[in-house]
Amino acid sequence: MSLIDHLEELRRRILISFAAILTVTLVAFFFSDNILNILLIPSGGLTLKVFNLMDGFAIKFQISFYFGVAAAFPVWIFQIYSFLNPGLLEHERRTIFPALVFSSILFALGVAFGYYFLSEMIKVLILFVPPNVDLLQGAQEYISFVLFFLLVCGLIFQLPILLTILIQLRILSTTILKKQRRIAYFVLFAIAEIVTPVSDPFVAPMIVMVPLVVLYEISILTGQRIESRRAKSDQRREKKPIPEPQMAQQELFPTPAREAQPENPGKYCTRCGAAAKTLDARYCNYCGNPLGETVALT
Repeated sequence: MSLIDHLEELRRRILISFAAILTVTLVAFFFSDNILNILLIPSGGLTLKVFNLMDGFAIKFQISFYFGVAAAFPVWIFQIYSFLNPGLLEHERRTIFPALVFSSILFALGVAFGYYFLSEMIKVLILFVPPNVDLLQGAQEYISFVLFFLLVCGLIFQLPILLTILIQLRILSTTILKKQRRIAYFVLFAIAEIVTPVSDPFVAPMIVMVPLVVLYEISILTGQRIESRRAKSDQRREKKPIPEPQMAQQELFPTPAREAQPENPGKYCTRCGAAAKTLDARYCNYCGNPLGETVALT
């Protein structure tokens, strides 16, 4: 494909993805109140406030758009895979396509975990409000906080997919993951500390860190199975004898079948052994080699 063909294919994939997101967003806009009620459940009965006339539309559009991007995930991720598929090798296709399926499942699990943990985190945050202070929670700020937290939880649950792909592509190995386990745990704790906006510096981040550690260890176990299968495949490939290429042995000048010759003396070609058809011939009729001396035919 030429560069113009690639750009045309990219444009087509982008338009399909945009159309899917726009369609789901428009449908979700009419159900934005129901989605908002679901997002308000972890708040524990908070009454949200709006401070200008455009906040209502902005909240509905924000909820609809996030829901559209999440619900259309199978469509636009498949478009990305379809665009990259012609340039992938066979083993890369076998790795990436199942990873996309499990990625959707893990993203949903991450959002579900974040939704369950959100109610406990909001309760802790409300406890820090002084008794003589009234909490006036803005609706747009609350929605932005909830959607951002759920999105981050869904993304950090992609950890085993990322590590498995890197192991499958031989960029990482389980040996490195085991040796750097302490550093990995520290990085996971730092991520959990950033994700949880709670004043408690230890308990809440540890609650978020626990599933990340479990996912990290699952990645190591999965990587060990991948490396074990790869080692067995390499051993079978080494034991299997590689057949040497056999060239068809063809004579440069094939020897023709000798024809019945008269009992008179004649000449034979010194290269291919063919007999001269006439006694006065000087060159072979088959290979063009000069004929030898006259010999007696028997």
